[in-house]
Amino acid sequence: MIRFLTAGESHGKGLVVILEGLPAGVPVAKEAIDVQLARRQKGYGRGERMTIESDECEIISGIRFGESIGSPVALLIRNRDWENWSELMDVESVPEFMELVSRPRPGHGDLAGLIKYEREDIRDISERASARETAARVAAGAVVRSFLDCLGIQFFSMVLSIGGIEAQIRWDRMDDMLEAAEASPVGCPDLEASMEMMRAIDRAKAEGDTLGGTFAVLGRGIPVGLGSHVQWDRRLDGQLGQAVLSIPGVKAVEFGLGFAAAELPGSAVHDAIYAVDDRYIRKTNHAGGMEAGISNGEDLWLKAAFKPIPSLRQPLESVDLRTGKAADAAVERGDVCALPAAAVVAEAAAALAVGAAVVEKYGSDTLEGIRAALDSHQKRMWEKWKKGIFR
Repeated sequence: MIRFLTAGESHGKGLVVILEGLPAGVPVAKEAIDVQLARRQKGYGRGERMTIESDECEIISGIRFGESIGSPVALLIRNRDWENWSELMDVESVPEFMELVSRPRPGHGDLAGLIKYEREDIRDISERASARETAARVAAGAVVRSFLDCLGIQFFSMVLSIGGIEAQIRWDRMDDMLEAAEASPVGCPDLEASMEMMRAIDRAKAEGDTLGGTFAVLGRGIPVGLGSHVQWDRRLDGQLGQAVLSIPGVKAVEFGLGFAAAELPGSAVHDAIYAVDDRYIRKTNHAGGMEAGISNGEDLWLKAAFKPIPSLRQPLESVDLRTGKAADAAVERGDVCALPAAAVVAEAAAALAVGAAVVEKYGSDTLEGIRAALDSHQKRMWEKWKKGIFR
């Protein structure tokens, strides 16, 4: 199985990720990981932190001569901003003068985390609850993407809306949409909507406010049969949903038509199946590539809702926990809008979930073993299909 753990605080020395279960023989390049880390840092509306950090990973273990060797992969991403926080985040000594953060931000993990862990300083919670941790997930996802690339499985994303401004998506020109999204400052494939989104971000920044929106993740080349219907926790859509919902700020996930399917009759929701040239096809993909918790061979289409960043320049009302009296929430440096970054993180999350499902189904300790098992399974299924013995 593929699994991973991350460690590190937002302004600590750095972030660490340990990835276990990567098969041996996967080509892994530091540059490929750094490309994904750089994509996460881009986007119109990002905060001052992105002008300080220039994320790069350091491969500590699990890779030799550019190839995985079967042992756990350990990666380190150093925080350049640590130099400015070394006293406040020291692992041993308490600074002589330090003001506790005691005014929780609505919408953040400040208050709930403080109560759960019985801490006095909100920074003990906010440093780990920060979305800075997602850089480690992107690094882990980049390694797994190198594995999936070898099997012809790839992931893309695009921003669909920001602050209520909706992009127009040309479903018949998806390749063009993906290319335009990658070139857009806000990750949106609609040029006119992108310009309007940037103006909305400028207005929100001037008002000390933040904006959320929606994004989509597209997965291509995912084979039929990943996941399973036999137990609740083996359903691939459930695993993908959990992976994406765990991204800070994501509040909802849907597949294919998603919520819209609840308003339509079954005849307009389900994807009819046709036999063409000794294979089956779907002319629609309303299910988003998932049926009964199993990948059905169509593209993965996942959409997520991302709430506005809770760190506001014009803070909401809160309480000072030292006095119990009303006070404005603490003001922390943050983004105005982080939709493009969230979409990149979701690509990584989806890759990690799908990679784990691939290893589970085609289990082998090596890339070649998995590739052979996948090819054999597909060949066997299509031979049965052609003979009419698919049972």
